[in-house]
Amino acid sequence: MTERATPAQPALAIQPANPLHGVTLEAIVTALAAHYGWDELGQRIAIRCFVSEPSVASSLKFLRKTPWAREKVESLYLFMLRQQRRGGKV
Repeated sequence: MTERATPAQPALAIQPANPLHGVTLEAIVTALAAHYGWDELGQRIAIRCFVSEPSVASSLKFLRKTPWAREKVESLYLFMLRQQRRGGKV
């Protein structure tokens, strides 16, 4: 049985330990681009939307259609969050 949010139980209460819950893909791409820059982002994840004329819009279009690439971006975002929490420079 899957848990569902009810008016008495907000959606955020269902996945309290999931750092991606409630974070949009646009926010993830924007945060990664701001943190790493497009050049380093293209080196860390070798996908064309980060290398050739990169933009948030083109990245979102590609990532929404390509599950494997989205997983890599989400994984890098989680790595970035862990490093920031530890106070380390990535």
